[in-house]
Amino acid sequence: MSFFNSSIITSSGMSVQRQVMDLISENLANVNTAKAEDGNPYRRKIPIIGEKQISVFANTLTQQMQNVVYISKVVKEDTPFREDYDPTHPLADARGYVKKPNINVAAEMMHMMDASRAYEANVAAFNASKAMAAKALQIGA
Repeated sequence: MSFFNSSIITSSGMSVQRQVMDLISENLANVNTAKAEDGNPYRRKIPIIGEKQISVFANTLTQQMQNVVYISKVVKEDTPFREDYDPTHPLADARGYVKKPNINVAAEMMHMMDASRAYEANVAAFNASKAMAAKALQIGA
């Protein structure tokens, strides 16, 4: 594996984890949004991570493809909404309950830490690959 291949793999991993953290931040920002654009409470968004092959400039002559990860789609979680009792709320139903988003703050924070650690692992792998390439250049000099 060349330096370029490893840098493409780690950079795609960093990009995906950054996008995952953005989605988690959006979920946390909307934890109390009782009425979204569609009139219902905000639904938690979940990224679906996929793999695809791309043509890398360094491999143009050999026609080799490189596998990278990306977010293939974002789906809305279909679990029931949380119901809070607040008869004074303008969106309360006849029983006095307000539907709130299906977001668990503790679980979202756990997912955020997981994405952060995965991002850090990709950074460490990139830095290790860069250090190995630098040492190889020193050996050749």
